[in-house]
Amino acid sequence: MLANTPIGWAILVVSFAATAVGTYVAYQAYRGYRRHQSRPMQYLSIGLVLLLGVSFVSAFFGSLLFRGGVAPSEYRRPFTLLVRSFQLLGVSFIAYSLYRRS
Repeated sequence: MLANTPIGWAILVVSFAATAVGTYVAYQAYRGYRRHQSRPMQYLSIGLVLLLGVSFVSAFFGSLLFRGGVAPSEYRRPFTLLVRSFQLLGVSFIAYSLYRRS
């Protein structure tokens, strides 16, 4: 069962909302890059896409697969490592964008 308690439903709703808002923020950063053609803004948008889009969407759907019993539980830790790697890569791009001069 995906969410069989009120807390389970709340976690599911908040996770979906965080994924949607994160993807929207990443899209706005990409639009900013397209508008100003700035290299630091390009790295910032890539970092936000990885951090807020890719990792959130991966974590959200991975959580659904593991909770639903679709994915075997022995893949939970490698999947967590994959999501954390996306987060580290995204934060690294954001940090690089803050130090790079255009």
